[in-house]
Amino acid sequence: MEVPGLETRLGYKFSAAKLLQQALTHRSHSAPHNERLEFLGDSVLNCAVAHLLFERYTKLDEGDLSRLRSNLVKQQTLYEIAQRIELAQYLRLGEGELKSGGFRRPSILADTMEALFGAIFLDGGFDRARLTIAKLYHPILETVDPQTLGKDAKTLLQEYLQGRKIALPTYNVVATHGAAHNQEFEVECLIPKLEIRVTGAGASRRAAEQAAAKKALELAPKEAPKKTKRARKDNAKEGGPEAVKEGREAAAREAKEAAKEAAVKETSSKEAPKEPKEASKEAREPAPDEAREEGRRVRLELVKDPAKEAAKESVKDAKEPAAPAVVAEVVPAASQEATPAEPAVVNGTATPGATASVVKLPVKGSSR
Repeated sequence: MEVPGLETRLGYKFSAAKLLQQALTHRSHSAPHNERLEFLGDSVLNCAVAHLLFERYTKLDEGDLSRLRSNLVKQQTLYEIAQRIELAQYLRLGEGELKSGGFRRPSILADTMEALFGAIFLDGGFDRARLTIAKLYHPILETVDPQTLGKDAKTLLQEYLQGRKIALPTYNVVATHGAAHNQEFEVECLIPKLEIRVTGAGASRRAAEQAAAKKALELAPKEAPKKTKRARKDNAKEGGPEAVKEGREAAAREAKEAAKEAAVKETSSKEAPKEPKEASKEAREPAPDEAREEGRRVRLELVKDPAKEAAKESVKDAKEPAAPAVVAEVVPAASQEATPAEPAVVNGTATPGATASVVKLPVKGSSR
């Protein structure tokens, strides 16, 4: 296999040619393949990129550096580097992968790049691997904006549109050029609300979408995001014609929104179903549970045993002291005289010590 051209593009010449051959061998071809080197190269790449960012961006904190690194070592970035050094023509693939176009697959190309970094680390040490990675990443680092933390064009476009409550763009493949092993895709990006319609080209559909998204971002208006209600109030306090005008416009918008909400509430209240008239009638009637409880209580009263009730009363009378019984007798007015005391009779038995007083009351209309 002719590999001098690849070593020139990498900027490194291997001492052990077997390491380079293994790094380029896919598991579908033969063994030993490049998966173990890929594992090693992934760690080497992360460490080298972290070192580059640490030295380049001295004011970024740990969180921002981590997000920037994750965007630089992802599959899409490695795929773009592999395309730039024309890695596809050096891959060792099995017949099945060759027929299915595996040499164009982003995952295979990105994994092979990591395997190459692992092979360089074993062949020449970490410093040589770090220098190779720095050389390959230099064009990318030159275009990275720390404010966007290395986000790709599609992500930035999506965040831009979501921040302004605009529908996300649609991407459509409009054309495909070239032979099967070296195709170029042309993708259209549409944003109807902003009247943006651009096309981008790339060796894969994803790369073409990224190119189209980048063009759309360049054409998108760069106005500042809308201020919040609190920010408008703070700006109005500072005074000035512009602040006053902005405050009036904001107040008018808020009043219009409030009127719309009131109209919607009024409409919904009119459309609410009316309660049936029988509801008040049912409320006046006793609840079924209460009626059942009352019936049960009446039945209990009816089934009381008279004998048991009489026995309870006799026990109660025996416990209570006897009281003088007062008997009122209706007699004519002429014969109002006291009657001798007689023993009191309680329940058919004469009670000693207790007397019954008899008071004779006059009868109205008696001539006696």
